[in-house]
Amino acid sequence: MGGRLKIALLLAPALVVIGVLFAGGLATAFIQSLGYMPAIGQTELSLDAYREILTGEEFLSSLALTFYVAGASTVISTVLAVLAALALRRSSGRVSSVVFQLPITIPHLVAAVGIALVVGQTGLGARLAAALGLIGEPRDFPALLYDKYSIGIILTYVWKEVPFIALVVLASLRGVASELEDVARTLGAGAWRRFWYVVFPVISPAVVASSLIVFAFTFGAFEVPYLLGKTYPTILPVTAYNEYRDTDLAARPVAMAINVLITLVTTVVAAVYLRLARNLGRG
Repeated sequence: MGGRLKIALLLAPALVVIGVLFAGGLATAFIQSLGYMPAIGQTELSLDAYREILTGEEFLSSLALTFYVAGASTVISTVLAVLAALALRRSSGRVSSVVFQLPITIPHLVAAVGIALVVGQTGLGARLAAALGLIGEPRDFPALLYDKYSIGIILTYVWKEVPFIALVVLASLRGVASELEDVARTLGAGAWRRFWYVVFPVISPAVVASSLIVFAFTFGAFEVPYLLGKTYPTILPVTAYNEYRDTDLAARPVAMAINVLITLVTTVVAAVYLRLARNLGRG
């Protein structure tokens, strides 16, 4: 039995379960987004839900906000993660590595609550700043939660995702990259030239893959924006949830249409991102 066939057979049970659950859920959402809900007497297919959200200002504002939060979180996390991986590669202390990996084990919901307790205007950060005389009272602390820039959401994602990306990049750095960098150093290449021409081409596949996962997750995540985000406009997943929990079941197609569009946007962005990354690697 060939190696590829053996791997495919070993992965088949898990892939079938994931595929059925994901494909089944997506198919159900798509059908309901077309207005087909026999339980409430709707059996005619239409694009009214898509027409309603695509022509509405609320959806466009939510889409722009979602792109902003996901893009900013991904870019900041990726840059900090690469710098952290470069620093950890030269560090031999296991304590620093364990502490750095700690955020990965903490659920996003708990991380959001922790960020709120630290950076809120009644949190530890505000009280510490007031005690040090940096501000007059805790209420003078900058509003980092429920603000129009979604700083609290981005801080939570950055704190959670930097270790994830860094560990993926670190695995590449500890391989052939170190040997190639030593060769470049002996040939007189400076630090920047070693990074750009030697290290970056080696770690770029890991950077692309991990940052794409982070973008897809932050674009479709619900719990952190629901806890720390402003009430209007909201992140797309929160908008879909608000429509879904409407007591009027006739609003259900709108919620499902938003979910379908989230999936579509994530897929398109992933395809474009991978294409650009492939062209970058060839260049």
